[in-house]
Amino acid sequence: MKITIHEEDELQVAARQLISEFSADRVFCFYGEMGAGKTTFIKKICELLGATDVTSSPTFSIVNEYVRINGEAIYHFDFYRIEKLDDAYQIGVEDYLYSGNYCFLEWPENVAPLIEDDFVKVKIEIGENYSRIIQAGKYL
Repeated sequence: MKITIHEEDELQVAARQLISEFSADRVFCFYGEMGAGKTTFIKKICELLGATDVTSSPTFSIVNEYVRINGEAIYHFDFYRIEKLDDAYQIGVEDYLYSGNYCFLEWPENVAPLIEDDFVKVKIEIGENYSRIIQAGKYL
């Protein structure tokens, strides 16, 4: 999957395409520089999935849990501040990742040993005129 976003309104279409194309997957790893739009894109995906909570970056809490209309949980991680892999283990990251619920990981490179080949990788780059180029796949 590859899509170019020129306006924030187009993120809803990209979110729908991502979830549709990877409908059987539950763990998504978001790569991109600071300010690329990882949190904003995850917010749109959570809205699409029926999250009833207000989504925000879990920079300080490491993980936020949102509840969907159907009662299922969505887990949103921000590993930017993780200094040691053990910090992720201490919050029980493996329990979240293998829960069967949607998990969205920002800064997954900081916990690289936890990232499985079958997790969906989502790369967001800043393009010309502040556009965003979103690519997703298992082997980016």
